[in-house]
Amino acid sequence: MKSVQASSALALPDAKPSQLIFTLTPAAWHPYLQLARLDRPIGWWLLVLPCWWSSLLASLSQRQPPRVLDGLLFLAGAIAMRGAGSTYNDLVDREIDALVERTRLRPLPSGRVSVKSAKLFAVAQALIGFVVLLCFNRFAIALGIGSLAIIAAYPFMKRITSWPQAVLGCAFAWGALMGWAVQFGSLSASPLWLYAGSCFWIIGYDTIYALMDVSDDAIIGVKSTARLFGAHVRLCVGALYSAAVLCFELALLSTGRAGFWMQAGLAGFALHLFWQVMKIDPEETSGALALFRANRGAGLIFLAGLGAQIIQDQLL
Repeated sequence: MKSVQASSALALPDAKPSQLIFTLTPAAWHPYLQLARLDRPIGWWLLVLPCWWSSLLASLSQRQPPRVLDGLLFLAGAIAMRGAGSTYNDLVDREIDALVERTRLRPLPSGRVSVKSAKLFAVAQALIGFVVLLCFNRFAIALGIGSLAIIAAYPFMKRITSWPQAVLGCAFAWGALMGWAVQFGSLSASPLWLYAGSCFWIIGYDTIYALMDVSDDAIIGVKSTARLFGAHVRLCVGALYSAAVLCFELALLSTGRAGFWMQAGLAGFALHLFWQVMKIDPEETSGALALFRANRGAGLIFLAGLGAQIIQDQLL
């Protein structure tokens, strides 16, 4: 019986089964890999993309090559802080997670990790993220620390508001400020517009993700934008995505640039979001996870446009 439970725990509903990460690591590590969401890399992808956008936008505004070391530090920080935030979220939500089909086999509600061990693991991951943060300038360090209040508040929002996705957006979009701050030691209109657009984008895609839990959430009283929007979810996500594209356009224009490739990247991003909206079906939510994951592709399209613009600028 125990082996069956352990086996099923390695294939959580929102993770791909039979992953290489589990084959290459001891079984004792597996619950901690799941706590850190290392079996679901889409989380850190969506966290690091705004960092990379912001960094490339800052380089574009100065007509400089991309700062590769900054990009690698952002990646390390995103993986660490995604893990720390997810572990903290699971600690706060462990009783709720036990009541939801998608989350009941997570390490804490299933009893595979103790509360004490999870707390220590969260602190260890946060310390790694802090070490990465110390590699940047003082303004960026202070700015990064400022995000902790939003991160700490997020898990409780689903209990008191129908807009927990907005709080997640404010936290997950923070990288849109960080990339610029690391290069300039300050903020300006461009990263602020990028941050606003990232918030709208994140609210939109996390609403799609929340569609998977609508039935369980209604029973246990958990709130979300997916429940709030109801039958109008396609229209509302479309409005959020439209606001994201508009803000991103303002972010590009605020740099004083209007290059072809950066605009082409944004156009491709917008088309991808339009495709997502057309695929949303509030009556059939089985495809919600795939749509949510597709946002990595959308973000990479925008990133590629910014990168291509930098290459063109350096060649001319």
